Amino acid sequence: MKIVLAKHAGFCFGVRRAVEMTKETAEKVYGEGERGENRPRVFTFGELIHNKTVVEELEKEGITAIASPDEARAGDYVIIRSHGVPAAVYAALEARGINCVDATCPFVAKIQQTAAAAHERGERVFIVGERTHPEVIGINGHCGDSAVFIKTPEELSVLEGGEGCLVVQTTFDHDTFERMRRVIEQKYPLITVNNTICTTTRERQREADELSRVCTAMLVLGDKNSSNTQKLKEICKKNCPNTQNGANIGEISLDLLKKHDIMIGVVAGASTPDSIIMEVINTMNEQEKAINEATNETVPANEAQTIEENAVFDEDAINKTIVRIHGGQILTGTVIQIVDGEVSVSIGYKSDGYIPRAEFSNDPEVDPATIFKVGDPIDVEVLKVNDGEGNVLLSRKNVERQKAWDEFAGDPDINEKVFEGVCTEVIKGGVLVELNNGAARAFVPASQVSTRFVQDLKQFVGKPMKLKVLEVDTKRRRVVGSCKSILQQEAEEAEKKVWDNIEVGMKTKGIVRRLTDFGAFVDIGGVDGLVHITQCAWGRVKNPSEVFTPGQEIDVIVRDLDRENKKISLGYKELLPKPWTTADERYPVGSFVEGKVVRIVPFGAFVSLEPTIDGLVHISQVGLKRVTKVEDEINVGDRVRCKVIEVDTQKRRISLSRRDALIDENPEEAAEIMAREREQRERERQERAERRSADEQSRRENQQAREERRRERGNGEDRPERPRRRREDADYELPPVESATTSLAALLGNLSLEESGEEGSEN
Repeated sequence: MKIVLAKHAGFCFGVRRAVEMTKETAEKVYGEGERGENRPRVFTFGELIHNKTVVEELEKEGITAIASPDEARAGDYVIIRSHGVPAAVYAALEARGINCVDATCPFVAKIQQTAAAAHERGERVFIVGERTHPEVIGINGHCGDSAVFIKTPEELSVLEGGEGCLVVQTTFDHDTFERMRRVIEQKYPLITVNNTICTTTRERQREADELSRVCTAMLVLGDKNSSNTQKLKEICKKNCPNTQNGANIGEISLDLLKKHDIMIGVVAGASTPDSIIMEVINTMNEQEKAINEATNETVPANEAQTIEENAVFDEDAINKTIVRIHGGQILTGTVIQIVDGEVSVSIGYKSDGYIPRAEFSNDPEVDPATIFKVGDPIDVEVLKVNDGEGNVLLSRKNVERQKAWDEFAGDPDINEKVFEGVCTEVIKGGVLVELNNGAARAFVPASQVSTRFVQDLKQFVGKPMKLKVLEVDTKRRRVVGSCKSILQQEAEEAEKKVWDNIEVGMKTKGIVRRLTDFGAFVDIGGVDGLVHITQCAWGRVKNPSEVFTPGQEIDVIVRDLDRENKKISLGYKELLPKPWTTADERYPVGSFVEGKVVRIVPFGAFVSLEPTIDGLVHISQVGLKRVTKVEDEINVGDRVRCKVIEVDTQKRRISLSRRDALIDENPEEAAEIMAREREQRERERQERAERRSADEQSRRENQQAREERRRERGNGEDRPERPRRRREDADYELPPVESATTSLAALLGNLSLEESGEEGSEN
């Protein structure tokens, strides 16, 4: 019996992350002290994963599941499981003062963001998946619970005549969705398709399909409530009728182990812990050993002799004289035919064997006809004694791998050599690297992956890596390697090269490695330089994270060098155009933009389009209705959508219209509101006209009344009529004009004589 365990079996990245975050939270909250009634508690929102064993273990640690935020109190901790939850749950937890630990799988979170963005744009959201699955419920909760659900290709008719955004449940069957995608592209071109099936899910389903085609029996480990586990079971069942599903060893029937010469494939759902997988495999190995020992004791020693003496030449007797084979056995056969990449091999058994193209070599590009010809000997491994059609399934690839391992492990200089490979998987404590020579997979501890501390090792998956071998365990076929020493040596060489060639004013490319409050550190080829926060953008930046993200590739210019202390000052904004120079290109007249209201003045509101550019929404363009105060429509901090109606780069002015944007978003509703507004203005105009008319009438009446009173006073019989005085009848006379002939000096002289004469007479 041979047991083949799929590479992608057990916890996926998202589930493993959720379990670790849950345990870390519990350890932080509970610590080693006793848990009192008033101390914070730890909950999961719904069962953390679809596995009873894990859920029971968490309950023993004081971590229970709740179905509503009302079941927790302020100060408690609630872990959001990897499936995610609707947006309303976050708001409810925050409102109750509950600490929220978001363990939503990053793949699921990305789908939620896609659905939310489409909903905000006014697009319809379509979700391919099971509407009752927690993940789908969570996604729907991020688009206002307005999504349309599709489960089968037959339900694609709901897309007829529509347009919008389509996303897929991460654990949905890949082959089924591919068929649906082709139909959508042909019939519904206005639908934006986002294939959001998790890459790990695709690999699980692919491996399940491949294993079930060559194995005698299949074990699918996982809870019956797990969606991805049940999809694996469906795939295996199509190719291998002898398929079992169980959450643990107690739910697996081991009767199939009583059969000899079988190959058992083992796959596991994303919520199946490694401990259960190993328990099942170890139990099967022990069971096989016990069966083999019992079988050897009961086999008659003279069985062959009895057949020969009786000379019973029936088919059964003849078969017993032929070579016996079993799964995992290494044989040397003879090539008898090569057709379309498949090799037929004579192995001395009652049936010939064949090597599928996929099992011929570790290099899928190799053509068997270029290596072997008919009659050549070939070493093979028996994968399956009977493939269902009476043929023996063989593998040359496994033999190649074994030979490569023997050469690899026996190399006396193995610790001095540098090996190349590709990172295939992240496991607890490090990563696995498939060596290019096909000899083995090396385990690289997290501390040996890079010269820097790396929190998320998943970024290395699928990328080439160089390593040195630290340890080889030939019995367990285990290799431990290190990339760190090679990277350090390469870094020293790269650093020396940079310092030899760098000059002030030089333009170069770099990768953002680390962000701080005061700037961003950028790797320019082996040496880190600092882009100070003042050099991040032309406008004011509160934090470099507003401009950069770790891993981003950017162009920088060398501003200053300190060779003694090995410090480099870099500039970024110098290579960018000044914001207002190209404002008319980024915000063309007639386009729609979104921004945040940053300031309100009596005549309008200023909307920030980017850190250094604000646009003005005049009070007349704030809303569909006429307003007297801008705050009646919008407030500081609101995000608004506006239409660009004027751009003046010289005066640095952009005029915006929120009114036009509202009309564009809801033309019918806007038309009704504007019609009512026009009616209101017309009524007010008529009312003002009526008031003016009434005032004019009242003024005329008052004037007529005054005229009447005046006439009455003037025409009274008891009062004599006074003649109206005319200007020419003056009641006074003006003296005649005389000409003056006396000078001022003469007058003053006469006056002096008179005064002297009077004084003299008195004496």
